[in-house]
Amino acid sequence: MIEPDLFARRRTDFVLWRPRVTDPVPRLVIGVYAAGNPPALIHPALVELRLAPGLHDLWTVPAADCGLTDGQVYHYWFEVTDSRPAGPGARIQRTDPFATTVDWRLLSPRLGPPYTGEDRWPAGVVKWRDGELRRCDPDGAEPAPPAPAPDLPANNRTVYYKLPTTWARRSPGGGAEFAVGTFPDVLALIDPDAEPANLRGVRALEPGRAHLRELGISTLELNPIADTHVIREWGYATSNYLAPDQDLSFPAGFSAPAPQRTLAELVDACHAAGIRFGYDVVMAFAQRAPYREINYPDFFVRPGVGDPEQAGRQDWGGNLWKYNFWTEGYDPVEGKDGPLEPARQFHKAQIAGWILDHGIDSIRVDSVNNVGNWDFVGEFTAYARGLHRRRDPGGGEERFLVVGEELAVPVDLVRQRRLDALWNERFLYLVRSALLGEVGEGEGSFEETVHRMIDCRRLGFTDGAQAVNYLTSHDVEGFRKQRLQRFLHDNGVWQTEQRIKLGFVCLLTAVGIPMILAGEEFADDHDLPVEHPAKQIDPVNFDRLDDPWRRRIFDYTARLVRLRHTSAALAVNDTTFLHTDLTDGRRVLVWQRGADPADPVVVVANFSGWSQHPGDEYVVPGWPATPPGHEWWEVTQHRAVPAEWAGREPLYAWEAKVYTLRRRTPR
Repeated sequence: MIEPDLFARRRTDFVLWRPRVTDPVPRLVIGVYAAGNPPALIHPALVELRLAPGLHDLWTVPAADCGLTDGQVYHYWFEVTDSRPAGPGARIQRTDPFATTVDWRLLSPRLGPPYTGEDRWPAGVVKWRDGELRRCDPDGAEPAPPAPAPDLPANNRTVYYKLPTTWARRSPGGGAEFAVGTFPDVLALIDPDAEPANLRGVRALEPGRAHLRELGISTLELNPIADTHVIREWGYATSNYLAPDQDLSFPAGFSAPAPQRTLAELVDACHAAGIRFGYDVVMAFAQRAPYREINYPDFFVRPGVGDPEQAGRQDWGGNLWKYNFWTEGYDPVEGKDGPLEPARQFHKAQIAGWILDHGIDSIRVDSVNNVGNWDFVGEFTAYARGLHRRRDPGGGEERFLVVGEELAVPVDLVRQRRLDALWNERFLYLVRSALLGEVGEGEGSFEETVHRMIDCRRLGFTDGAQAVNYLTSHDVEGFRKQRLQRFLHDNGVWQTEQRIKLGFVCLLTAVGIPMILAGEEFADDHDLPVEHPAKQIDPVNFDRLDDPWRRRIFDYTARLVRLRHTSAALAVNDTTFLHTDLTDGRRVLVWQRGADPADPVVVVANFSGWSQHPGDEYVVPGWPATPPGHEWWEVTQHRAVPAEWAGREPLYAWEAKVYTLRRRTPR
């Protein structure tokens, strides 16, 4: 069986798993959406659910018994008793926890005190056609299943692009205004024939352009795209786990949200361009998730009562998921009745929806430390990997990743195979120290700082595909974490172009998987204060790419990204440090990637203000031999190196040169 058992049941039945209070019994509230101010549910029906045969916690009703019309789209809720601790215990209409589309235009009825306006929840959306309940948009559009994509790059050859969802565009007055970059806007970064929706007027998104294909990245990961009650920000406040977010799928000019269609178009375009689509999932906590009311005690930690599952975890204003609560009941994944941990099985089921319905190619698990259960993380990773294998047998083990974000970088999570990889936060601090010419905190020397930055095995990893390296992450608040351009300014560096280029050489030639935060490829800067909550809506301003010096950084980075994808030397772990020069104010290091002497990548990096003049020589001792019929090629300047200058070209302040071998071309 590939899909969870509950998914199969939901094709013909409305299904509610594990409601806490069953007297009175749960009911289905279903009807048809009618536009208006406010919108309304017309032709509503209330249908009692009943226990599935042989089970005590799965409540169902066949859709065929609900008087539905073939081809009609329906909006619905489940009527249940509020189960929150110390809550009023009222009857409420709550969103289906497994709804694949929700519609925030139509909210459940307003409740009396102590409930507030926040206690209104979106309707689920489903279509009844040919005897089955179908995943659809509110306008009835049904997405095609994702096609296999076996030709995507392997883990050791991919370059990630991390994209927040708040972008900037020029305002009519010449300043900048902020807007949500919806799925159609992201599509315009990939497909040169696509037109943006909310971000019209941004030149990087104009028809004929494809910013991400020009850059050459091969994995696109948006901040969380599962539905949230929050008007975007970063998206780390998931409410409805199986539904794509409405804000990302309801741009200006659309008459109705289109989460299924617009997300499918985006994923298909990524795959057609050879780009993997990554999914960022929040499983430490939820905000206003349906099980908060449907069955709080089984799924969430009750704070302040000594629950051991609360210890050391931060809920960030939400509810901590409960991963060590054993009980008996129906397993929505396996379809069996027996012992289980409900929250674990819920999250296995929800990730199955993203893998099977949306064709995701990698997963980032947010805030692993606040998940607080390594056993569950290991189960989740193994389950997701197994689903991917069965969904796409030709996709290969090496083209799927489950990456964890735990900023303490506990490498044992990878060694024990509980995760495939970790965000390597240590790289960020090491590279920023190196770009200032400083010894990294806790490092014994500048040489050691660079060695551990370039080769993650010196940090405890055993393979480059286990570490995701980055110059900047989306969380730009904190010591030395701001965007790179602002970091350099804050540290007294005003001529930043060379150092940013040097940073990208380090990122894209280091052992590990490189990740670029959107905007860093052209030295974007902050438009809002680097603090909460402004940091969550600080936009990516693609119009800055019009600045000539920023365009030079973009072109430089794009050449390195192409090298990263094509060079066999950068796809292996082999790293040799050929030369270190710390004399007379110099900080020059030379490293070679790859084990094949006929196909190396050699980097000469100057982490200092010491500089030579044109015509001078900087001789690198032990420069690799040039095979017959070959010549050296300098990648960042896109030029051949005269034979007499191999390993002895002049070196300038804060500069890096990146060399490869190629067949000599006749002149």
